[in-house]
Amino acid sequence: MLQLSIRLTKFNFAITKVSKAPLLAIPSCLALVFAGLLQGCGSSEPPISDSPISEPPTAPSCSQATLSNELTRQLSVLSSSVDFSLSLLHRDGSRFYYSRGTVNAQTEFESASTSKWVSAAVILQLVDAGVLQLSDNPQQYISSWPSASSDPRSQIQLRHLLSFTSGLTEEPVCVNLANADFAQCVDKIAEINQNNGKIPGKEFYYASTHMQVAGLMAIKASGSRDWADVFSKFKLQTNLFSHSRYDLPSATNPRLAGGMHWQSDDYLEFLRSYQRGNLLSNSLKLQAMSDQLQNATIGYSPARAALNQDWHYGFGLWLECSASSFNCSNIRYYSSPGAYGAYPFIFESAGMVGLLARQGGLGSFAEGKAQFDSAAAAVEAWAQCNLP
Repeated sequence: MLQLSIRLTKFNFAITKVSKAPLLAIPSCLALVFAGLLQGCGSSEPPISDSPISEPPTAPSCSQATLSNELTRQLSVLSSSVDFSLSLLHRDGSRFYYSRGTVNAQTEFESASTSKWVSAAVILQLVDAGVLQLSDNPQQYISSWPSASSDPRSQIQLRHLLSFTSGLTEEPVCVNLANADFAQCVDKIAEINQNNGKIPGKEFYYASTHMQVAGLMAIKASGSRDWADVFSKFKLQTNLFSHSRYDLPSATNPRLAGGMHWQSDDYLEFLRSYQRGNLLSNSLKLQAMSDQLQNATIGYSPARAALNQDWHYGFGLWLECSASSFNCSNIRYYSSPGAYGAYPFIFESAGMVGLLARQGGLGSFAEGKAQFDSAAAAVEAWAQCNLP
């Protein structure tokens, strides 16, 4: 067999193709052996036809180098109000990276809602470890949480918090105050959502409240000092996010649904570990990436408000459905876009993860998504090239 190795030095990637060498002429005696007809070289069997052996049709091929160049070309002419980078990582190890202006792989970005995916994964690891269960209620760990069976807040489960269906729709100011006490702010969340008429599991509402309560449950259940301690243990266990941190509005009162600083290499490696099943058990990963809304109504969804898309939600991540009504049989992308336009995603069908890293103005979520969408066809072509 011949092996042809094409090295893409720009992206440090080697593609190996194996092709059949042309068939050599086979002596008639051996040809009879291969045909199962040999009775002896002097056999009186009729001779085998000398007609050429036809090769099977060759599947269409593609060049990832060519596709990389085309993707680079499209990104270079893309209109953007801020510098940005796009990182892609395929399951076979091949990479693509493009950056504009001063942005590079070590640039720090404010996470906005891209941290939701990370926070959910940190908490779900504790579920896998048996420290928490998806059916746990806040009052099992937070002594001040309402526990009367007649109070809907006592019926909230961890699964509701991670899927934003807990009914905690009102967000107190303390979530965004650097000097606020994290635990006391969670008490405030319970207080201002008293008698709001919300039943856990019945309505999806995109807000920071859910993750704060889930985070305090994780702190208490794991015997940790604070969220920084929880995250440090996660980093030690996974070797992820070595250059990233929760520090917004402060390290002592981090907003788990939007309070990280991360570097793109850190986040990309997180996505790869998540996609490969290295972070969560297979059963829990499947739950996290499945529709957790079911028949819940949509109270507030930025995907609906800004994109007119009826995406649904798993645990800390979006299930993208390009339709005005959620009816996807196969999810195209799993994602967690941020309010500054950053867009981390998993393209599951091709085994690829990616990150559009940018920090535009607050509320430029739709702009970032539009930027990615404009290059999505080229991204998918690159991802699907040379798949087995």
